[in-house]
Amino acid sequence: MRWIWIDTFVAFETGKRASAVKNVTLAEDHLHDYIPGYPIMPPSLMIEGMAQTAGILVGEARGFRENVILAKIRLARFDDYAGPSDQLRYDATLESLGERAAVTGGTVSKNGDPIGQVDLMFSFVNQAHGSHELPDHNFVFTDTFLSVLADFRTGRKQGSV
Repeated sequence: MRWIWIDTFVAFETGKRASAVKNVTLAEDHLHDYIPGYPIMPPSLMIEGMAQTAGILVGEARGFRENVILAKIRLARFDDYAGPSDQLRYDATLESLGERAAVTGGTVSKNGDPIGQVDLMFSFVNQAHGSHELPDHNFVFTDTFLSVLADFRTGRKQGSV
């Protein structure tokens, strides 16, 4: 099963920036499990939401030819929490894009107000890079994962028919 921590893209500029949103709902088990009795979105999942937003930005800039792997969290700082009925927005900017790696900067906002910064580094891996333990296919950018970007580009809302 693939956990997707973004609901939809709201902006996407190839090779430059991407913005995605996540609506936090009380129906999500992880809100209740993180701090029992105090339902909040775990910061680690907000980092993952940014990683998915920025990872798709990086992967799309390279034509989804390689698996884009989160290599390093350069900075993760949060000044507030998000809970039920809040909307998170992940704004990612592509700072550098090389042959083997990419660097992104990002801001996390809650209901329009900045609450954190997440700066990431990604590595590109595939069979050509010499790892014989990797699958032959792109295991990061699955159809389910890419449907979030496809829905934005076609104007469909996530989950609509």
